[in-house]
Amino acid sequence: MVLEHEIPEKSKLYFGETAKIKREIEYTASKILLENGFEEIVTPTFTYYQSEIINKKELIHLQDDNNCQMTLRADTTIDVARITTKRLGKQFNSSKIFYIQPVFSYPSTEQYQIGAEHIGEKNLSDILKVNLKIFQKLNLKPVLQISNIKIPKILSELLNIPIESFINFEFHKFRNLNLEWLNKLVALENVDEVNEILDLVPAELKPELVALKTIAEKLNYENLVLAPLYYTNNSYYNSLFFRMFDNNRVFAKGGQYRIDSKVQKIPKSVGFSIYTDQLIETFVDKK
Repeated sequence: MVLEHEIPEKSKLYFGETAKIKREIEYTASKILLENGFEEIVTPTFTYYQSEIINKKELIHLQDDNNCQMTLRADTTIDVARITTKRLGKQFNSSKIFYIQPVFSYPSTEQYQIGAEHIGEKNLSDILKVNLKIFQKLNLKPVLQISNIKIPKILSELLNIPIESFINFEFHKFRNLNLEWLNKLVALENVDEVNEILDLVPAELKPELVALKTIAEKLNYENLVLAPLYYTNNSYYNSLFFRMFDNNRVFAKGGQYRIDSKVQKIPKSVGFSIYTDQLIETFVDKK
């Protein structure tokens, strides 16, 4: 039995102070994004296409009047890339877009996000600096972890290591290979350690480690850590990737990505998503 005051598990209700915090976060982010040349978009809650890219088990399925299968929006990055390049086309002059809206997953999870995409842009550092400006304005200094998805993929093929070992952080297994450079790579956390290891690693890894080092040097962010073996099991992030977190709460994720599926092909782009709900919880805890 469902009582009249109950709401579905993992759905969101903001009231009074928490609603105020939410609006302040969204206003701060939108002001900074607009100042940096981003245009806002609000995409439909319903979509036709995401089952090819998103895990079907996570989708909330519906049907339209013609009995065609729809889902609730489960990923805004894919939505924004598809709509601005395919539907709006020349009507949309900007390649820098931001959004403030929730995504939905089965059975009743809502997740509010503030996100930005720079379609067709390969340079991650500029959009990441915008992300950092938002957190600076909110007086937050979370850990910034930068990774390169190509490194685990190369190691998986080079050393015949299952990619699941990277997903599950099973780095202790690598010690059995007795490779000095690999042990150093596991422990690597900063730019100086990249310099120390460059002459030791296989040639395939050098440009990817240099890319990791280069972006870290451009940012000059104090609370930064490199995680070259981190791997995110995401369908479109494929190179430089970052997370921002504090006290086991992930505040943001982003990176370089490319969407290449049967239904759509989007060139290499960069973007990020800020998880509003986690920020609200943090500000409530501080009061």
